[in-house]
Amino acid sequence: MRRISILLTYDGTDYHGWQVQPGLATIQGELQAALEKLEGSPVPVHGSGRTDAGVHALGVCAAFNLLNPMPVDNLRRALNRLLPPAIRVLSAAERPATFHPRYDAIAKTYEYRIWREEVCPPFLRRYVHHHPYPLDELAMAAAATLFAGQHDFSAFASADDSDVLGRSKVRSIFASKLWRQDELLNFRVRGSGFLKHMVRHMMGFLIEVGKGNQSPADLTILLAGPPAKAPQSAPAQGLTQISVEYPLP
Repeated sequence: MRRISILLTYDGTDYHGWQVQPGLATIQGELQAALEKLEGSPVPVHGSGRTDAGVHALGVCAAFNLLNPMPVDNLRRALNRLLPPAIRVLSAAERPATFHPRYDAIAKTYEYRIWREEVCPPFLRRYVHHHPYPLDELAMAAAATLFAGQHDFSAFASADDSDVLGRSKVRSIFASKLWRQDELLNFRVRGSGFLKHMVRHMMGFLIEVGKGNQSPADLTILLAGPPAKAPQSAPAQGLTQISVEYPLP
């Protein structure tokens, strides 16, 4: 049995997120269907994390076990023939039998993009949040830096089935930055891991800062842990998972 990892990119617009859901199109479901055709039997796929419905990815990792002896580059080509055009396999590699794309990851990076002009180009509308209304972008940029460090992000997490296990919602954010680039307002965050809807809630908070409805002092309270809750999350289409990092071999 071979342990294979693949690097994926996808347009999440037409999918109900990563995780398999009965009767719904998902990234994991499409991968498992394609691999079953190659293997001749079901192939469970593990991902580096779960993206929400409508969220995109430039570089995420998935892994699975395979009996098929096909060379990894031929496997990449075969998967791209079987997968829908919105999902592409960038590379494939042999891994140790113990490799897990989620538990072995040491950092993940996300980026949220807001289109600030009155008219949003139609070819960008699936990949940005269109918000042409007034925002104090300098205040947003200053607040974004305050996410860096180790904090309890309970206030920035949506309810999850795993909550009953009482797992810690403390996460380490290594870098957090918001900047303007022409018509786009970009928020990029790199951390040890992320909770359900966490980045979208972080962006939602920053938008409220831009509107003057929240302040850095409010963020200090939210990062102190429960029972406070962050504002409504930002729309999914503006979010892209940029990369997942692993220890050097």
